[in-house]
Amino acid sequence: MQTTLQTDVVFDGTGLHSGVPVRVVLRPAAASTGIVFRRTDLSDTPRLAATWDNVIVSPLNTRLTNADGVTVSTIEHLMAALAGCGVHNALIDIDGPEVPILDGSAALFVRGIVRAGVTRLSAPLRAIEIIKDVTVTEGGAVATLSPATTLQIDFAIDFADAAIGRQHKVLNLANGTFVRELCDSRTFCRSSDVDHMRANGLALGGTMENAVVVDGDAVLTPGGLRHRDEAVRHKMLDALGDLYTAGAPILGRYSGSRSGHAMTNKLLRALFADPTAWRWVDCDAKIAARLPGVGVSAADLYAVA
Repeated sequence: MQTTLQTDVVFDGTGLHSGVPVRVVLRPAAASTGIVFRRTDLSDTPRLAATWDNVIVSPLNTRLTNADGVTVSTIEHLMAALAGCGVHNALIDIDGPEVPILDGSAALFVRGIVRAGVTRLSAPLRAIEIIKDVTVTEGGAVATLSPATTLQIDFAIDFADAAIGRQHKVLNLANGTFVRELCDSRTFCRSSDVDHMRANGLALGGTMENAVVVDGDAVLTPGGLRHRDEAVRHKMLDALGDLYTAGAPILGRYSGSRSGHAMTNKLLRALFADPTAWRWVDCDAKIAARLPGVGVSAADLYAVA
């Protein structure tokens, strides 16, 4: 069955790149609404469906647009929280151009969603089943979707900074794995990138409180890492959020090497351009039990920083 939130959930914070204070309110929605953003700061409250075909290619975040050019950026952590908590329908009111970064992870979004609760709707749920490999490449980056009975993410990164270095992780996202293993992993950057981003009008809301900053073999963020491999875990978090713009849960294995937001969107575009690579499946109880948000409870939050 499809789901939505039981009650409203409110988040206040600042956009990572815009530096603009913003309030986000997650609201329950009817079946088959999907995930829809509404810009409440604009006179006609324009709507933006959080789907792959509304995504503007960006290397640093995932940005939605509509036919009128209205945008909402940095949606990926919130989308990951919705996917990882099994929320299929929500209206998201936002009074600014960018979703707040909060602590740089999805943990606070997850806590709010779990507190609000998720309720079933009297409508069947469909998932997107991957039935053959689809791969996209760009430079040294590769992203692939391949057949699997659950959503799995296999991610590898390789950075010159020894504080990150080479990291590789594989997870089956069923049964609350996202909440326990990934949701508290924060966005990260190299110290050398910070000045460059700010000179280009980006990361204006970035602080040591909402990102892991590294310099060579040193972690500059107070308190250090939440996980030894926090960087690759965060890339997996981003991938889950970006994959949720498919418009439904995915049954398949995502493999990424040096991949990012733009590559994942490119992969979804390649997937939906090939009708032989996927099919709709009705989620009976057996299939539903393998989806990321099924079984998530407050108990899962004890594993979260």
